[in-house]
Amino acid sequence: MNSYSYMALGEELDKDAYVITKYRVSTDLPIEKAAEAIAAEQSTGTWTGISTLNDDVFSKYAAKVTAIDGDMVTIAYPEEDFSIRVGAVPQILSVISGNLYGLGALKGVRLEDVEFPKGILRQYKGPKFGDKGLREILHHPEKPLVGTIVKPKIGLSPEDTAKYIYEAGSGGLTNGKDDETLVDQVFCPIEARTKAVAEALDRLREEGHHMVHAINISTNGQDIRELAEDVQSWGATQLMVDVITCGYGAVQAVAEDPKIKIPVHVHRTMHAAMTKDPYNGIAMRVIAKLVRMCGGDALHIGTLGVGKMEGAIAEGKANQDACQSDDVPFKKVMPVCSGGMFPGIVPKVVEAAGNNVQIQAGGGVAGHPEGVRAGAKAMCQAIDSAFEGIPIEEYAKTHHELQLALDRWGTK
Repeated sequence: MNSYSYMALGEELDKDAYVITKYRVSTDLPIEKAAEAIAAEQSTGTWTGISTLNDDVFSKYAAKVTAIDGDMVTIAYPEEDFSIRVGAVPQILSVISGNLYGLGALKGVRLEDVEFPKGILRQYKGPKFGDKGLREILHHPEKPLVGTIVKPKIGLSPEDTAKYIYEAGSGGLTNGKDDETLVDQVFCPIEARTKAVAEALDRLREEGHHMVHAINISTNGQDIRELAEDVQSWGATQLMVDVITCGYGAVQAVAEDPKIKIPVHVHRTMHAAMTKDPYNGIAMRVIAKLVRMCGGDALHIGTLGVGKMEGAIAEGKANQDACQSDDVPFKKVMPVCSGGMFPGIVPKVVEAAGNNVQIQAGGGVAGHPEGVRAGAKAMCQAIDSAFEGIPIEEYAKTHHELQLALDRWGTK
């Protein structure tokens, strides 16, 4: 039997002919052996030599280890290894993020990044609206978008949910959303909730304020498009899909449905099961790139080193770059910072992320001493202070709601 090498260090490849991946590898083996084991397992190899692998198959379809830098390994997979029209993201992930995690020779392996060739990218449509489309809907061209998550996560009735959104909008917020755990429970049926929230948003619009609210339609794959169309017919202004639990295909099915005329907000709940370990799993940057390909208009990216969620500024910036970069033929995704947000840390988020970001606060709105409307005002005032470059403590001296928020939570 022939013995084949997957090593191609330093070889210059046509980037439009390969999917190029980067992995962080932990192993007791020489790193070259570990890298080759990944390339073999995920393309034409197996644990032993096989009589059915010939020179022609290997030359056309074998992965190539093109670079090793410390524990970082670059592997290129021929474009022909992928099936986009039928297999799509599920098949992509089976190649670049499949059985490699089970290889006994590896202590850990983390997919850090992926770049797709034009031939694959052109088979995806990307966001219908993107960040600019959201801003046009909201009549909010420059400042960061500022939103809320209805709290408590579960338990409110449709009427109480709508009241919450009306109060938040009256305080100036541009965005609201369901919690990721709420879909169609008996205490808050999705049809009644959607219609009640739509009435609240209509009332705000009549009063001169534009706001959208993302209704969570996360459900089984065979049901999600029908549910999306129903929710839209009930007056929804935005849809929300939990991408990890529902799958990338669910986002794509909704985003590419010609009947859907409203933006898709993508939540990343359960992502940390894959992204939190720096030495094993998948980086959020990869998830962000796939969500953008599949058509998400807004995506949670972390809190850039502040808030309650894990993640450093550098990681958050990498996620933001995946949403906003110019190197793919898609509209840009609105990056969403959510998780432990409150007025006092808004300047730090804006400093890290810039103005093209959506800052989403749940407890940081609902927990305000004077209620939801005052909490919304405090968040908007914090945004204004950051946008105008005025220190938040100084700005709070003339803005009562913000001062109360700082008195309660501080700036750390």
